[in-house]
Amino acid sequence: MVILTVQNLVKQYKGKGKNNLFPALNGLNFHVDSGEFVAVMGPSGSGKTTLLHILSGIDTEYSGSVQLAGSSLSSMKKDQLALLRRQRMGFVFQDYNLLDSLTLRDNIMLPLVLEEQEPEEIEARTAELLSRFGLEEAQDKYPYTVSGGQQQRAAIARAIINGPEIVFADEPTGNLDSKSAETVMRTLSGLNKNQQVTIVMVTHDPFAASCSRRVVFIKDGTVNHELSREKGASRKAFLGTILDSLALTGGVEDDF
Repeated sequence: MVILTVQNLVKQYKGKGKNNLFPALNGLNFHVDSGEFVAVMGPSGSGKTTLLHILSGIDTEYSGSVQLAGSSLSSMKKDQLALLRRQRMGFVFQDYNLLDSLTLRDNIMLPLVLEEQEPEEIEARTAELLSRFGLEEAQDKYPYTVSGGQQQRAAIARAIINGPEIVFADEPTGNLDSKSAETVMRTLSGLNKNQQVTIVMVTHDPFAASCSRRVVFIKDGTVNHELSREKGASRKAFLGTILDSLALTGGVEDDF
């Protein structure tokens, strides 16, 4: 079942000079099935981060159609979109976006507190995620006192505590060392495989992309091509395929 559909997506930015518009997205089309793990890659200026901002409802100034689970994002009012983001989407950012004034435990439970869930439910779901992500010993520590990997795992736990239909991840390994990055990607892969959480991840990291099941390459604001990981294929083999493809599409660098 398709959970996310994008049709003829166009986004323009104002450049220097009068009436000078720079096309970030140029009639982009693609879809994501429920339970998929999709990585979006592309060279600098391809529009991948702009795309993620639109898909997640952060950017609402565009033309075209974006539908999430049958709901049209472009037709929603701000309060409706805010409710959709809070209840049906999860977000993981490169910079973690944890609140330094709260412990890891309090950061994780925050979405449920904002939704005014019952205290018993909040405690139970928070405890389950702390255990699942190996954060029990660090739960009472503040973000600035723990490692980047622990912060990112806490951010992932916070992103899924509400049971979202889809999780958007923006360069989730961008600030991590290789060991922490591997742990975080193992965590995201486990969520997708074991809990069937749908994940759309923008990344410049071929290793991170190799943990997905499908890679969408965008260039010049549109889909250039896609790669799917064949059933039974190893992550290492898929990584090699991704690297070969990147060599043909101009590599990957940071976006807007």
